[in-house]
Amino acid sequence: MKLRILILSILLSCPVMLLAQGLDTAKIDEAMGRSGQKTGDVYRLGFPRTDLHVSVAGVDIKPGLALGSWAAFAGSDNDAMVMGDLVLLENELTAVMKRLRAAGFDITAVHNHVLNETPRVIYMHYMGHGKAVELATVLHSALAESKTPLDKPTPPAPAAEPPAFVKTIEDIVGTKGRFAGGVLSFGIPRAAAITDHGMTLTGAQGVAEAINFQEAGAGKVATTGDFVLIAEEVNPVISALEEHGIEVTALHSHMLTEQPRLLFMHFWSVGSTESVAAGIKAALSHVALK
Repeated sequence: MKLRILILSILLSCPVMLLAQGLDTAKIDEAMGRSGQKTGDVYRLGFPRTDLHVSVAGVDIKPGLALGSWAAFAGSDNDAMVMGDLVLLENELTAVMKRLRAAGFDITAVHNHVLNETPRVIYMHYMGHGKAVELATVLHSALAESKTPLDKPTPPAPAAEPPAFVKTIEDIVGTKGRFAGGVLSFGIPRAAAITDHGMTLTGAQGVAEAINFQEAGAGKVATTGDFVLIAEEVNPVISALEEHGIEVTALHSHMLTEQPRLLFMHFWSVGSTESVAAGIKAALSHVALK
């Protein structure tokens, strides 16, 4: 009798145990054709547009600066949410959107991030709910409607000593970034929690201040990214950027039902390392950060 009770207890607890295990990332990897990175409970995969050669004002943009499609999974195998941003050419947009919508994905934004780039690039934000593997399979098939490279990427070369501009910017901004592929990236979290569909979102899901830098020759750097702002922060940040010669290139939403309401401000500048970093620091001083 005791043995039967023990067995029944184990069987009843199995669903809870499986749910607690979260996502089977190996199955997501198989469906997506590559692996990602786990940050807390979020599993994020990147699809950089290494096939594109985009320039802005004579600066060739590295994939890590502004050409990175991504997908962030959270939840469990049977009840997952995925959200992200796809970098597309104009003639790729409609086919990719149709494939996602046919599978029940929400399209949450379509817009520019930079100005006067060649060729023109469109950014499409999306969100899907369902079984993790099915979501991954749909995303892979949607990306296949574009020329996004889907082959498993080659392992990155061993990290070299970061160039001098990295330390200069980190010292001015006052925090450590991540240097890879010639790009220095910051993901600076906001102070207050951000939720969507009852889930608290993390920086890996696109709600951190995303600031990127790359060298632009002759002691200069290019910067772009997006400030994640609540309404009352928008215009003070615009003023701070303008005072430092940093151009605001877009202001819009990325999601539909987030709380609190967020506005995403994109920007662009090329200038001396010190002046560009000082402008970013001044803008960040108007944002409620952790």
